[in-house]
Amino acid sequence: MPIDTFSNLLLQWFDHHGRKDLPWQREQSPYRVWVSEIMLQQTQVSTVIPYFERFMQRFPNIAALANAPQDEVLHLWTGLGYYARARNLHKAAQQIRDEYSGTFPPQIEAVVTLPGIGPSTAGAILSLSQQQRHPILDGNVKRVLSRYHAIEGWPGTPAIEKKLWQLAEQHTPQQRNGDYTQAIMDLGATLCRRSQPRCHDCPVQQGCAGYAQGVQNALPTARPKKQIPTRQVTMLLLQNSDNAVLLQQRPPAGIWGGLWCLPELEGEQSDDALLAWCKERLGYPATIKNRIAPLRHSFSHFHLNITPVVAQLRGTGTTIHDDGNQTWYNPARPDARGLAAPVKRLLESLGTKPTTHP
Repeated sequence: MPIDTFSNLLLQWFDHHGRKDLPWQREQSPYRVWVSEIMLQQTQVSTVIPYFERFMQRFPNIAALANAPQDEVLHLWTGLGYYARARNLHKAAQQIRDEYSGTFPPQIEAVVTLPGIGPSTAGAILSLSQQQRHPILDGNVKRVLSRYHAIEGWPGTPAIEKKLWQLAEQHTPQQRNGDYTQAIMDLGATLCRRSQPRCHDCPVQQGCAGYAQGVQNALPTARPKKQIPTRQVTMLLLQNSDNAVLLQQRPPAGIWGGLWCLPELEGEQSDDALLAWCKERLGYPATIKNRIAPLRHSFSHFHLNITPVVAQLRGTGTTIHDDGNQTWYNPARPDARGLAAPVKRLLESLGTKPTTHP
């Protein structure tokens, strides 16, 4: 099959079967496409849609996002995961406000300098919103091209990735660039799926080397497995006399960067150690009330085993040594504050459910 036939067949399929009414497709401004592309990284469309709609309602343009406090941005991201995406989105909006007068830059060389935007995401934004011709190579495209050309080897290695970029460039047509970009992403998401690909419905099945060789299910080659470490922590649900819970804000970088979390102690701590921590760090005595069933939260590179302990601070009202990075949080009257997912679940376990997004 000639190489240009791939894009022609894909566009014909897209005209009849492609997705054309997703929220970010109704007004394909660079800003809306950019936010959707960041949210869709490692996240399914069905999960993203309600987050995107809430985000657009609160931050309808770059200026609104750039001028908002980071806490509010993280609050609207709560539950979507990979919070560095939200922090980078906020930083990039501020950079666009300060360096480009609030207008999303139309040059790909400028777009790739923005926090959180790599070459593939930059190409997708400008292709979908500006009809510029740029190849893309997200996870869906890597899977489609690896199977179509029967390319063995993990796509994360430089040599395989370089080869896939070359193929992506060759297949990208000179016309209908936005439609082609959406089409190849749709093909990977709906037919050329990770498991149980629907090869018999695929518009390019006839030229697919992976299908012809019967190896489509084995491609792309999986990343070499490595042992995922486990970390043990104790999280303290420390209540005051008003049943508010002490939260501490994480540093801006790293795991749960910028989010509000429970006080965390390394390892599984005894009651005596927790009480000593309260006395030493807060200057007040406390009483252990009960221990909640342990839970596990998994990140991409390690598992976090959490032992939650509920304690009551004695004789303090709402007074604590407040340095701006800790606060008393009332789950019954939640505010616009970014919460780590397991913290949200633990607050709910106290019997009052804060209104945070799923």
